[in-house]
Amino acid sequence: MSALWVVGDIHGAYDKLRQLLRQAGLLTADDSWQGADARLVFLGDYLDRGPHGLDVIRLIRRLEPQARAAGGQITALLGNHEVMFLAALHFRASDPGDALGFRDYWLSNGGQESDAAQVQIHDLTWLRARPALAHADGWLLAHADSLFYLRLGRSIEAVNRQVGALLGSSEAKVWSSFMNIFADRFAFTFPSGERAAHDLLSELGGARIVHGHTPVYVLLDELMLDLDTDPTLPITYAGGLCVDMDSGMAYREEAGFIARLGNAGVAETVTLHDDLGPF
Repeated sequence: MSALWVVGDIHGAYDKLRQLLRQAGLLTADDSWQGADARLVFLGDYLDRGPHGLDVIRLIRRLEPQARAAGGQITALLGNHEVMFLAALHFRASDPGDALGFRDYWLSNGGQESDAAQVQIHDLTWLRARPALAHADGWLLAHADSLFYLRLGRSIEAVNRQVGALLGSSEAKVWSSFMNIFADRFAFTFPSGERAAHDLLSELGGARIVHGHTPVYVLLDELMLDLDTDPTLPITYAGGLCVDMDSGMAYREEAGFIARLGNAGVAETVTLHDDLGPF
């Protein structure tokens, strides 16, 4: 079985992403794919917070055909920040008044004017085509630690079709509702988190869930775990059914990791502490 690598919310932290991919052996010094037949999954939120969201998107887009040619695969999911970005651009263009305040909402959540100024049509086309969910090696891959996906469909295919329809809507209220439910989190924390994880898996398939959306250090506070738990590493919780991969790399200088997943959980984690020198 080929290696399955997963990275969570990047939020414009382009240089950190490149360093992590190189340390994991997936990226060359000149930013080309060297992961052979590995599968690399991005869990969404490429934009906002950090200054280089478009660079992140364009790196992923360049790597996709390179990975396919080598027998590998890249899966890049939709995050809620991509939805905010698309809404801010769409309704700024079609409704200068922006009655529901999409642009202000995006900016207040870390939106970068430079991304809006430089984005091109092929970037937007790629973003609108992102799936919300996927499967890989028994894992359910999702951006959010939420059950909102079940409000959109009862299979991965149905959820992805519905998300595509929502992103194609011209109705501001549709976009507003989608952003509101996509902001939900903490579905798999106690008291009923393990049951919620079971419910999502039983409907959508998979043995375990890997997600981003909620930084590990925030989830640790919600779970009220002891202070010995390392906030700079992925966390497995909900009876072993869930792994949180949001390293918070755009929020803290020392934060950033990528993990290789196995059948039983996290098999290997590469962090920015494993420094291989300048690049």
